Parts: sequence; C-alpha cells; structure tokens
Amino acid sequence: MLKNRFRPKKCKACGSKFTPQKTFQVACSINCAIVDGRRNNEKEAKRKAKEERKQIRADKERIKPRRQVEKEAQAKFNKFIRMRDYYRPCISCGKPNAGKWDAGHYRPSGPNPELRFDEENCHKQCVPCNRHLSGNLVFYRQGLIDRLGQSVVDRLEGPQQAQHRSKEDLQEIKAYYTKLAREVERELGVT
Repeated sequence: MLKNRFRPKKCKACGSKFTPQKTFQVACSINCAIVDGRRNNEKEAKRKAKEERKQIRADKERIKPRRQVEKEAQAKFNKFIRMRDYYRPCISCGKPNAGKWDAGHYRPSGPNPELRFDEENCHKQCVPCNRHLSGNLVFYRQGLIDRLGQSVVDRLEGPQQAQHRSKEDLQEIKAYYTKLAREVERELGVT
C-alpha cells in the first residue's frame, strides 16, 4: 500500500485541512479549486488595473507642459511657506489672524523668476496686504529686516543671477516642497 508522501495542508478556498495528491495542489476539491481560481483572477485583474492607472498617471505627468509643472511646483512651495509660518503674523501688517493667508513674495516672481522659489523672498501674508495692497511692500520690507536682517534684504534687492529651470528641475522642486509641507503639517498637527 502506497503511503501519501505529502504533508496535510490548509485549503486556500474553504480553510479545511486536506492531504494533497500533487505537489502544487492548494485546494481540497475541484469546487474549491474553482473558487480559488476565481479569487486569483480577481486579484490579478485588480493588480493589472492598478498598474494601468499608474502608467496613465506617469504618461500624463510626462506630457504635461513645463508651465503646468511650474504652476504645480509654485502651489506646493506656497503651501510650504504658509505651513512654515503657520503661527507667525502677516509679515506686512503684523495681524496675527486675518482669515485667509497667501504666500507673498517680496520681489515678485514674474520679473524675478530666479527668486520664485527663494524661501527668504516669500512669507505668509494676509490676503488684503498681498492682493489688495499689491504686497504692502514698504511694511513687507520692514518686516523682512525685523525677521531676517538687513543683509538678506540687500541680497534680495541686489542683482540676481538668471536661472532657467527645466521641467525636470521643476518636478524635483515640486516633490521636495510636497515632502517638506507634509513634514511641517505633521509637526503642527494641522491639515
């Protein structure tokens, strides 16, 4: 009489103990094998769908225009600035709680693109100062001197070296400030 040489296993479908007849047998009966096969097919379909979504996201990112990537990087940078200065008042008017906040640049990023992502050039500013008073620059300058010192203001007001950021550079900046903003958010316990 031949003795079964395989150890008992647990059926993948129903969970009962059984002694397999073949090396790779995972189900106790044909019905359980069919159920397990369907389950594996569903898992495989979900895995393929997940891979397809990941590929579509990568393709969309790849074909994005440089300007769009720059806008996204700017948004992440601005969020980081607002989180960094979360407990500080407006740099221009000094109001501690003015409602909605912007990340206001001392030297505007349009004519000074090299200062767009300069953390010393950008601070939390209330909406009235930033949007309605065009940055409230006289008081912004004084706030900068008080916070960072005259040497920083002189550097910002002085000549800047021109920079051209490629799409890849902007994607790195976006990833960097996304990570920093998350870390600061976790530290502050805000969302």
